[in-house]
Amino acid sequence: MRILTLATISALAFVPGAAAHHGWGSYDSRKVMKFQAVILEIKYENPHAEIVVEHQGKKWTATLAPIFRMRNRGLPEGALAKGKRVTVEGYPSRVNDAELRAERVTVDGKTVELR
Repeated sequence: MRILTLATISALAFVPGAAAHHGWGSYDSRKVMKFQAVILEIKYENPHAEIVVEHQGKKWTATLAPIFRMRNRGLPEGALAKGKRVTVEGYPSRVNDAELRAERVTVDGKTVELR
């Protein structure tokens, strides 16, 4: 019984991360958005990094790539920082009208493919 309880608790520990991760089907790949903006906030953590920017008077959350991919593609922690101007290109969410899935980011003159 004790082993079953430990196994159940261990399995439940992974549920929030899995629930937070969403499929890419909720983004409209037929509508490409591209704009320049200043980073207002950054979250550099798994399952995906995120930046919040303001574009045309609206705050947008840009969902980036997982941390390992960000590092491997040349965007280590600190490359994106609050106050930096970036160009974001990606697909808007069908669920949240202030979110997009970023396909590429340009910062400090360097364009990084995220997918």
